[in-house]
Amino acid sequence: MTDRSDWIPLFPLNTVLFPDGILPLRVFETRYMDMVRDCMKRGIPFGIVLIRSGVEVGGVAEPEDIGCMAHILNWDAEQLGVLLLRTQGGQRFRIIETRVCADNHIEARVEMIDADQPMPITPLHAAAARALELIVDDITSRGEVETGYAFGNPFPAHFHYDDAGWVANRWSEILPIPLQAKQRLLALNDAHSRMTIVHQYLQQHHII
Repeated sequence: MTDRSDWIPLFPLNTVLFPDGILPLRVFETRYMDMVRDCMKRGIPFGIVLIRSGVEVGGVAEPEDIGCMAHILNWDAEQLGVLLLRTQGGQRFRIIETRVCADNHIEARVEMIDADQPMPITPLHAAAARALELIVDDITSRGEVETGYAFGNPFPAHFHYDDAGWVANRWSEILPIPLQAKQRLLALNDAHSRMTIVHQYLQQHHII
């Protein structure tokens, strides 16, 4: 853990963002439009966190304890009152306390969680890494053929199939598992444990 604690703006959603993961966002609520504009003006990320209770739109949602910073890669405002963002996951954080601002967006004082240390893929997990590579290549090639330059690749630009943490995170994003299961994977401090759980799932469901 680092010793840095700070208040960050939160965007509670019914999704789990992992480090390096790509997350497109369609922002239309005034409170979040203002929050995102402020982040872009200041050049800072905001926190994406899974909703524990409540709803995405309208009310004040209660967030889970562990989230992930979202860095804005690019944005567009094709439609009046709607902001389209492409974000990428950064460092994970643990919420210490939250507060509700005047416009009903949430801020949190957080403790940043150290990034996973690079960990080579073991021979046991090599099949999971190879299967992920085939899926990414297939989705990317089909998307480029079908939509051309308009294709928004759901995967990061740089691939690290030799890194167990990176591979586990990408699988955690795309597996058809409950959001709470994804949240538990995000909260694991050990990349090897995350990879082991993903590998077991892939074997049990005959994916590898």
